[in-house]
Amino acid sequence: MKTTKYYIAAITCFVIWGFFSLVLKPIHEYPSLDILFFRVFSCSILMLLIAFAFKRKKLKETVQIFKALPTAEKRKAILLNIGGSVFLMANWFTFIYVMNHISVKATSLAYLVCPILTTLLAYFILHEKLSKTQWIAVGLSISGCLLLSYADIMDMVFSIIIGSTYACYLVSQRVNKGFDKFIILTFHITLAALILLPFYPAYSGPVPTAFKFYFCIETIAILFTIFPLFLNLYALSGINSSTVGMLLNINPMIAFGLATFVYHENITVLQITAYGIIFMAVIVFNSHHIFALKQRYTPVSKNI
Repeated sequence: MKTTKYYIAAITCFVIWGFFSLVLKPIHEYPSLDILFFRVFSCSILMLLIAFAFKRKKLKETVQIFKALPTAEKRKAILLNIGGSVFLMANWFTFIYVMNHISVKATSLAYLVCPILTTLLAYFILHEKLSKTQWIAVGLSISGCLLLSYADIMDMVFSIIIGSTYACYLVSQRVNKGFDKFIILTFHITLAALILLPFYPAYSGPVPTAFKFYFCIETIAILFTIFPLFLNLYALSGINSSTVGMLLNINPMIAFGLATFVYHENITVLQITAYGIIFMAVIVFNSHHIFALKQRYTPVSKNI
């Protein structure tokens, strides 16, 4: 199928993010802002080095494409990319704060709420069409999230804040086409770094000296930021933002498993039921693609 590679990119991205707590929790004693500062600065430096060392041709092509755009399209491209950078930065900070100071479950719930918000935004803003089966999947997701919020309403509040920032990022980047994805991602992260830079002297803590901190930050920068974000943007170039949003449910389901079996957070039967419903919603939402693949790879029996 033509879209299979985009599905693989999205699934790989969200599987990676599902294990994010493994490198974030070990540095929970550091302030959330410090983690954000070092993550963004490190990502920006790495991506700028890669762009100027290996992607100079693409960089020049991107600048030429932008210059050739009509004035209205230039304005749209600027707004989409500045907005994307702001949404991404807001999502990172709220995610880090909630994971390290509220609970892993709250961040897990955030990325269960996010697919619903993404689907609704894509429907009303981008006019992406959904089948009856996909609306049923959205309804299942909503019911699962309502079950989870019943256990802790404040988790839902934090989750909506985190989820809405990433939903806005996904929807905005779905229409941000025509440019090299790596260059666009470099712009988003570098702009975030420039926005944060003036705040660093006043709001940062003492400069960390532990090797563990820098090891975790570099792992976060490369494995949990640059690589999955690139895959995410690539997936958005081939499949709808509502589909990418629904696949995002893979992330919190893995995080929920880690919260249960690694961090031993208190898990109830209600929460297990809710996650089961949401897992079913992911299958239902993408059933058309799953069955299409099954038909393609099912061998045809021949009469001898």
